[in-house]
Amino acid sequence: MVKCIIFDCDGVLVDTEKIGNGILLEMASEYGFQLELEEAYHLFNGRSLKDCFVLIENGIGKKLPEDFESNYRDRSFEAFKKETKPMEGIVDFLDHLKIPYCTASSGPLEKIRLNLGLAGLLDRFEGKIYSSYVIKSWKPDPGIFLHAAEEMGFDVKDCIVIEDSVAGVKAGISGGFKVYGFANGFNNEDLKQEDAILFHSYKELGTMLGID
Repeated sequence: MVKCIIFDCDGVLVDTEKIGNGILLEMASEYGFQLELEEAYHLFNGRSLKDCFVLIENGIGKKLPEDFESNYRDRSFEAFKKETKPMEGIVDFLDHLKIPYCTASSGPLEKIRLNLGLAGLLDRFEGKIYSSYVIKSWKPDPGIFLHAAEEMGFDVKDCIVIEDSVAGVKAGISGGFKVYGFANGFNNEDLKQEDAILFHSYKELGTMLGID
């Protein structure tokens, strides 16, 4: 029986992945890095921003400018303010949940709070937000999910993880969690190969978990 749900944030609670990846690709292209958006989902999603920068640097064979990260954060935050919205069906899903839940993300705490706030979800997660930047452990290491479970007061076997990235699924499974993968059309085969239990909407997940 599931006693606690641990949600990833971007692409699971808030619809931001397309925004963030689009800006990152646009900026990286100025330095000769070329990648289609669909490929970016496979390569970047679930990884720390610094890991994404390393992948770009490896691709172009040189270091990115020192202000690349600050410029990216400024541009993406502005875009998030205008375009961020909750994932379809998540509000109704949370309304029907009768068990504890939280979010555990690779992003900085201020970014998680910003995106949840812009999506109108922050009040639902106050006191239940866990960031890799706080514990210095990033997916695919399971540390952030293990930390979230411990802080919520539950054993791993009593929790499930909701993810949309390969790195996140790997983190959950290596930590001993049952992981449900949010299939978005870009990641279906990748998540399936990592042994995530796929779902395509929160209505479908609710049925799978017996939540009406």
